[in-house]
Amino acid sequence: MSKSFEALLYEELPGNKVRCQLCAHHCVINDGKRGICRVRENREGTLYSLTYGRLVAAHVDPIEKKPLFHFYPASRSFSIASAGCNFDCQWCQNWEISQGISDAEIARSPYTAPQEVVSSAVRFGCKSISYTYTEPTVFFEYSQEVGRLAREAGIKNVYVTNGYMSDQTITLLSGWLDAANVDIKAFSDDVYRKYIGGRLQPVLDGCVGLKKAGVWLEITTLLIPGLNDDENQLRDLARFIVRELGADTPWHVSRFYPQYKYQEAKITSLQSIQKALDIGKAEGLLYTYGGNVSGLANTLCPSCGFTLIEREGMSVFSNQISPEGGCPQCGAPIAGVGLNA
Repeated sequence: MSKSFEALLYEELPGNKVRCQLCAHHCVINDGKRGICRVRENREGTLYSLTYGRLVAAHVDPIEKKPLFHFYPASRSFSIASAGCNFDCQWCQNWEISQGISDAEIARSPYTAPQEVVSSAVRFGCKSISYTYTEPTVFFEYSQEVGRLAREAGIKNVYVTNGYMSDQTITLLSGWLDAANVDIKAFSDDVYRKYIGGRLQPVLDGCVGLKKAGVWLEITTLLIPGLNDDENQLRDLARFIVRELGADTPWHVSRFYPQYKYQEAKITSLQSIQKALDIGKAEGLLYTYGGNVSGLANTLCPSCGFTLIEREGMSVFSNQISPEGGCPQCGAPIAGVGLNA
């Protein structure tokens, strides 16, 4: 099996250059060079994906790990990743495989055919396949082939993504992607430019595009003290979710622990997490959750406050949502997909 695969979504330019159209960077790549993601290479005017089928991770996870709390709760998701990312987050939690893996390590990764991934998902009783751990946009071609086969097998598809994808990519995703958790890392373009290597607006546009494409969407924000936890950012972020994505879009606010290159901030306080959740609720969000903390993961009915799903961490202990997808106490409809399937 070849170690590379011709990429989709690129434009040929004069002088053997190409413009990659996969993500919002729209990299112009000279012959013999790679894009920002480091896993797409121009060879004499043809763009190649260097990691097609070269998985660096494959695990069975609870869907709550993504995190997705309103998409087939308590189900299992076969989770895969190839190396690479189109961001350079200073606090990356999976930097060893998103930023630090070498060409030699990629080459040593055995090729996994798309059908093998689907067969594994079936064998382990997984409801979905998640493209996660690194940025799935940069191994789009492989995820699309796996995703189409998964659809044929009755298995759902999930992206855990930074949202920095092009309109063309979203158009192609819309035929097979069922759900996504998008990480909105800050509501500040300065933070994105200085610490992440991107811009805010394309992420927001990506969220709106996925929503319009009919993908079930949940949002995550890793709350970093002194960087993205000020009230103005949080309020503006919550308002964006309500206005552009819908008040019933779940928002996960996760606790930060120092790692990788960013050691300046302390561990996020529980008070800061609660403050962010309170701001979200005040701005009209119906479902808010604390991540990497205890006691803030239950799903409550937004109408009567009844505890619908009881969780601790990624474990679901009870699910009271009716088969029709409503609150058993007041009858209010609860947003989500397969909530008590």
